[in-house]
Amino acid sequence: MQRLFGIETEYGITLENEANIDAVKQSIELIKSYRQEDFRPMWDYGGEDPFRDERGFRAKTLSNHPDEKKEAARDRKHNLSFAEIKSDRILGNGARLYNDHAHPEYSTPECRNLFDLVAHDKAGERILQHCAEARSQQLGKRVLLYKNNTDFHGHSYGCHDNYLMAREVPFDYLKESIMPFFVTRQIFAGAGKLGIETEAGLATPGHFQLAQRSDFFHVEASIDTMHNRPIVNTRDEPHADATKYRRLHGIAGDANMSEYATALKVGTTALVIALIEQRQIPKTLVLANPIDTIKTVSHDQTYRWLVMTADGKTMSAIDHQREYLALAQKFLADEITKGETDWILAEWEDTLDALEKDPMTLTDRLDWVAKKWLLETFAEEEAIAWDDPWLQSLDLEYHNIHLEEGLYYGLPMRRVVTDEHIDTAIHNPPQGTRAYFRGGAVNRFSESIKAIQWDSITFTVKGRPISVDMNALANPEVATQYNQALDESPNVETLIKKIERIGSSLQ
Repeated sequence: MQRLFGIETEYGITLENEANIDAVKQSIELIKSYRQEDFRPMWDYGGEDPFRDERGFRAKTLSNHPDEKKEAARDRKHNLSFAEIKSDRILGNGARLYNDHAHPEYSTPECRNLFDLVAHDKAGERILQHCAEARSQQLGKRVLLYKNNTDFHGHSYGCHDNYLMAREVPFDYLKESIMPFFVTRQIFAGAGKLGIETEAGLATPGHFQLAQRSDFFHVEASIDTMHNRPIVNTRDEPHADATKYRRLHGIAGDANMSEYATALKVGTTALVIALIEQRQIPKTLVLANPIDTIKTVSHDQTYRWLVMTADGKTMSAIDHQREYLALAQKFLADEITKGETDWILAEWEDTLDALEKDPMTLTDRLDWVAKKWLLETFAEEEAIAWDDPWLQSLDLEYHNIHLEEGLYYGLPMRRVVTDEHIDTAIHNPPQGTRAYFRGGAVNRFSESIKAIQWDSITFTVKGRPISVDMNALANPEVATQYNQALDESPNVETLIKKIERIGSSLQ
């Protein structure tokens, strides 16, 4: 696909057999265990502005969880600087690994290929598990990591899918076009959850639903991500040329263990964004009450998943998704990289058909279906009720990223990437992207890097700082030129000269 996209995932962290831990400290120490001998603080926080809103203003404050004051007070006791709390690592595969609000977070490198992105998402699991094993040895206690979105006590942490898209799309049109899709996407992208949850805690423990995040959305659009969460996030950080691009920062989704579900979630969303850029999404898909609907679809035990559009029409979430699918089949089948688009369109249609006939035929593909089958089977064998705490424990263990202990990894799930592809992603940035330039620079010229962020690198050359603006590398042809210059340069001085020549030719 001719689009940059990536996934940010916050992981749950705990220590085995310990009910109460200092999650901030443990998250920091976990991140620091990644190649600690090579660590130098290089991330440039000056390039981040979480208060800038796509609607044309800067927010004065961000909404925080009611527990935030207590957590902030505990953070002050650590007596650490902001940079020390973040503990940023910039990896040789182009990714970023850091502590975010008491959760270790892995941000994949930007990818252009859908299956490269799936491999890099899985690479994040393997990298973090390696960190957990190293930290466990230091601590003398086992560190456990979970790729999920809830602690069952009113706290939700995110998995954000991100897409570079055209700035020229009016925000109101983007909002009304993508929000209904996010609401109904959960029928195949949800990770499944036992219980209905609010910021006050777990309210209905025995109730199984499609998605872990759906309980936590309360407004249609805002800049917030921690509390009063919106279905459409308005944070304006494109990490690219802001005159040409915006970044769709999708926060209304679950962390998927299933490779297939990840590919379908990101692939279908990328196609819908292409439709939005072409202005092909009609107003007839707008939902009457998206805030309530995202919850009722997740909670619906009948799997009818009825939604009402703004013009008063009632349809199933499956048929709502079919409307998007039909538009993609009509307008996109011949326009984007054929191999990936063909796969997405075919699997999207097959999945919707299977969901309509019998969702339980998708136990090898979709997280929520696989988890439901697992819990049903266990409850029947053990003759326990659905509100038994044992099942909640199994729900959590489905997301354990340990390859030999996590329940997901004991199931015969459909693969879309190989272990070899994942291993390559652990050690190498994706070809044809600016992440290749970032990762290659870290691997080869780390000692010369003064500062780094998503869209720039500042090198120290003969005692003076020289910044390389990577905004233009959103263009794959420009990225290829920069990456070739990197591969051909024996030292950073040669690299800078080559880049200056490329820059002159582009002007």
